[in-house]
Amino acid sequence: MLRLFNLSSLRQAGFTTRTFVDQRSSRLQRLLAKPPRGLGLMLSAAFLVGTIVYGAQTGPVWPQMKVQYGAPLDMAANLFGFRVETVAVTGQRELTDQKIFAAAGVTNTSSLLFLDAEAAREGLEKLPLVKSAQVRKLFPSTLSVTIEERAPYALWQRDGSVSVIAEDGVVIEDHVEARFAALPLVVGEGADKRASEIVAAVAATPELTGRVRGATLVSQRRWNLTLDNGVVVRLPEDNPDQALKSLASLERKGKVLEKDILAVDMRMPDRATFRLSEQAAAARADALSKKKAKGGKA
Repeated sequence: MLRLFNLSSLRQAGFTTRTFVDQRSSRLQRLLAKPPRGLGLMLSAAFLVGTIVYGAQTGPVWPQMKVQYGAPLDMAANLFGFRVETVAVTGQRELTDQKIFAAAGVTNTSSLLFLDAEAAREGLEKLPLVKSAQVRKLFPSTLSVTIEERAPYALWQRDGSVSVIAEDGVVIEDHVEARFAALPLVVGEGADKRASEIVAAVAATPELTGRVRGATLVSQRRWNLTLDNGVVVRLPEDNPDQALKSLASLERKGKVLEKDILAVDMRMPDRATFRLSEQAAAARADALSKKKAKGGKA
């Protein structure tokens, strides 16, 4: 309970301001006469640290000392047991330890006491591979880092270069390693941001799963698919999913994608148009010519 005292009532009770000051002075004298245990050691250590820091800052060796022992506040905190000794990381798959430490600003001289957890989180979330991050300080010496990484989703080709992108289109790797070779390929400006729509549409069509070698975004409006046999499937701007279902139905009934064709145009909602190869077109023209000749003799 907080109690408030009126100065005039204290004087009526026999107390004076001088008496109150004398009482405080007496307590201070008793404190100095019998200081708490360890106070001398703490004061000596603080004085030593202050002397070292001051001397180092005014001398030529300060830059080297800062690299080796850290900033003055970290030096002092580490002396009292607050050095970051353990970094517990959860959710790490692709990121290396070195990248995590560098992004979070953790070095071998960092102290947990003066480490900025919010700045560490922001630094981690600037990494393309990191979708979200949490950083907590567990005193006296453990830093807990929880990250959610973006997973490699597709390859994106534009201007002659290929990158690994996440499902939301963020580039997470500029160098394509062999382990990413099986990822779906999308091509063209803007294809990175729309990759998920075409990848999902193809995945929902069993007749095409595993046969699509690449999807090209045309004028940032619609998709062309290139199959494993070189056939190009032209999809409409609207309802490409329905067009793929229609193509799948034609494939089940007549194996149209195994024919000698170059392209299938699915842009009309009520029909599919096939472009024959030169050999197939010539053979078809010859067959029609013979049919017409027989009809004329008849």
